[in-house]
Amino acid sequence: MSTTERMTDSLDSQEVRADLKGMSQAALVRKRFLGHTAAIIAVVLLALVVLLAVTSVGIGPWSGWWKYTWTDTPVLVDGGRPTLQMFPFSLGDHPFGQDSVGRDYFAMTMRGTQISLVITVLVGSISALVGVSVGAASGFFRGWTEAVLMRFTDVVIIIPVLLLGAVIGYNLKAGFVLLGSFLGLVLWTGMARLVRGEFLSLREREFVDAARLAGASSGRIIFKHILPNAVGVITVNTTLLMSSAILLETSLSYLGFGVKAPDTSLGLLISSNQAAFSTRPWLFWWPGLFIVVICLSINFIGDGLRDAFDPQQKKVSLRKVKEQAPSAVVAPIDHTPSATAGGTTPRPEDGR
Repeated sequence: MSTTERMTDSLDSQEVRADLKGMSQAALVRKRFLGHTAAIIAVVLLALVVLLAVTSVGIGPWSGWWKYTWTDTPVLVDGGRPTLQMFPFSLGDHPFGQDSVGRDYFAMTMRGTQISLVITVLVGSISALVGVSVGAASGFFRGWTEAVLMRFTDVVIIIPVLLLGAVIGYNLKAGFVLLGSFLGLVLWTGMARLVRGEFLSLREREFVDAARLAGASSGRIIFKHILPNAVGVITVNTTLLMSSAILLETSLSYLGFGVKAPDTSLGLLISSNQAAFSTRPWLFWWPGLFIVVICLSINFIGDGLRDAFDPQQKKVSLRKVKEQAPSAVVAPIDHTPSATAGGTTPRPEDGR
């Protein structure tokens, strides 16, 4: 190992000891996550998107502050061009423009964002619940339980999700809740395999053996000892599932097998206006922009959670290593026999 690597490892260990002093594991995770700039920006951005989508057009029986709903058809003005202006800032009557029949595109985009977010949360929640249950049971109990559950997982893996989702959406005329629930029931396989591997590793640790010797039941060992140590893998994979879910929902809606009119989603907005791509491109800009923002935000949040739960992701800058180099340099060890035996080192003029 080089001198720079030894200095980096020394600084890492010093910083970890300073962070661990007097802090719980939850406090450490929170501190690392709050120190991840990209993740914090993503959290703020995603929160703003959710707040804008919910408050603007409302949800359920509650109406929002925007003057139009996604079903209103006011008079088409200026060919449906967006009225949003930046200098000077002005929203106008239709900031995102209007579609071919005059519906306000801002209200439609906000409604589509709501539906896409609901599907994303449903997929993440159901996939995490099923995947963790299957992975935990197979990894902890082993034997025939593992054989049956893993073979069932292998069968689900080979199912073409996009094709099956299209069949379900077309034949059952599925609403967005049923669509999200179905996607969650077929996208859990990756989570199950990751959780199984984590449980296989953790069940052999000393604290699990100590819990068994203390008479703890299998359920207590799983929920009180192993599962809290696997929460990092579960959380990160859940964010990845949510990010892929919104893209899958967009694909199904674009193909006409997802969310159905009169409701709408971001993918359905793009699909419904694909013929106007060359004449009214703003009908693609806004739903596409919100899809990109939501996916990137969820991915950056997942990166921040991964770094927070995994201490090995902690990084030390090269500048910091160089600044502390004089105090961190490790002196070379003299391995000559006289040095190790406590004698004097031979001088060159002795001829020996």
